[in-house]
Amino acid sequence: MGRFMKPLTSSLHLYTAMTERAPIAVFIGNELVGAGRIAEVTEESVKIGGERYMREVCTFKYAT
Repeated sequence: MGRFMKPLTSSLHLYTAMTERAPIAVFIGNELVGAGRIAEVTEESVKIGGERYMREVCTFKYAT
């Protein structure tokens, strides 16, 4: 079954996904708002594909 749509719930998960260059999907509620590989992680946001997504309001999930 793999990691498909498994949520990334901690900073460690986000950094691991960034290191592995894993494809990530970004959701606000049930709406898909972005996808791609993580370029940068901060305490407040995650940068994917040139866009910053606020960690407080977004859910990040493995897309594979």
